[in-house]
Parts: sequence; structure tokens; C-alpha cells
Amino acid sequence: MIWRNTIVGLFATRARPDRARKPIRSGQEGFTLVEMLVVIAIIGLIMGLIGPRVLNYLSESKVKAARIQLQSFSSALDLFYLDAGRFPSSAEGLAALVRRTPGVAAWNGPYLKGGNVPNDPWSHPYIYRSPGEHGPYDIVSYGADGQEGGSGNAADISLEKATAAANGS
Repeated sequence: MIWRNTIVGLFATRARPDRARKPIRSGQEGFTLVEMLVVIAIIGLIMGLIGPRVLNYLSESKVKAARIQLQSFSSALDLFYLDAGRFPSSAEGLAALVRRTPGVAAWNGPYLKGGNVPNDPWSHPYIYRSPGEHGPYDIVSYGADGQEGGSGNAADISLEKATAAANGS
């Protein structure tokens, strides 16, 4: 009989939530300092191992974007040549692809979308020379450092290098 009363009493207290419960002691919910430090250390290790790879992919993507822009300039210069019969001079620069220049009667531009000549992915202007050392014109980006020469991400990116990379890969 006592056993039955105990079981009935348990069900009765569970059915009514207003009955007294064991109070939750303060400090038992949440995370401990040690747990937080372990999680922070794990996140730090992951960022230390993966972070450099992500940054490397970012810099490689800027080089690829510069090569694609150089190809776009080359196509626009070819269209300019078909219309004007010549390439823009070094003094006219790439701006001749978006604005009519004096002395070009058959200009059918703008030859670049957006109405302006974009900078390279590192926000430096492209260098245009006509006549060029390697053909009728040269277009060069000085890379991440913005200065001639360099290696790695700071290496110069030119049209003939972009064409060779596209044909070689």
C-alpha cells in the first residue's frame, strides 16, 4: 500500500507543475571558462591552418581577374582598330576606348562597358603603350605593389604573359 501511494504521489507532482521543484543552483547553466578557452583554442588552430590558404586563393583570384581584364582590353582595342584603322596612341591611352578622341572619325564606341576604364584589381591604373615592345601595343599591370618588376603577387602582369598563361594552362 505504501508503494502504491508513493507511485500515485509521483504522478500527482508531475501532473501539477506548480508543485515545488528542486531549485536550479546559480552557476550550473552555461559554459565554464575552461570550455570556452578550449573552443577558442580550437578555432584559433583552424584559422591558423586554413587562413593562409584562403588568403592565397584571394591573391590568385586577383591575378586571374587582371588577366581577364587584359583580354577584354585586347578585344576592345581590336574593335577600335577595325573602326579607326589604328590603335590608340600612348598619349590617348585606354581612355580612347570609352571617349571619342580628336582625329578619329569612325569611332563607334564606347568599346568598354561602364563608360570608364577600370583599374586593376589592386586599384592601380593599367599601363598602355603604343607601339609596344612585344606587338602593336602593350598593356601592363604592375601587380600588388604597383611598381615595375617584382615577384609573386607583386609581379607584373602583361598581355603577352596572360596569353601565354591561357595557352599553357
